[in-house]
Amino acid sequence: MSNDPKAETSAETFFALDIRKGTVVRAEINAGANKPAYRLWVDFGDPIGVRQSSAQLTRRYSAEGLVGTPVLGVLNFPARRIAGFRSEVLILGTFDPNDPGDVILVRPDADCADGYPLG
Repeated sequence: MSNDPKAETSAETFFALDIRKGTVVRAEINAGANKPAYRLWVDFGDPIGVRQSSAQLTRRYSAEGLVGTPVLGVLNFPARRIAGFRSEVLILGTFDPNDPGDVILVRPDADCADGYPLG
């Protein structure tokens, strides 16, 4: 992934994304994925509930350690099938500059309710 700045965009484009806080409630290896990844189940609270995601977080996080972890996810991208698993939400992360395959979760630094939108 390039580190070059992206073209300017509008605030409307950003605010069209439904980015919310959730909590990982279950995590397991996505054995069929081409690149090492976890199958995640993330609770986004009422009325959204639990959504699934396939996320390449295996270098930095254990499946057991992810349970209970707060995350930010994009909820309004179309679902995708990844190795037979329906991925319904994109979990946000950044890359370690020394190891581009190492994804670091982007998450709130204080507690807030599941389902609370970024804004």
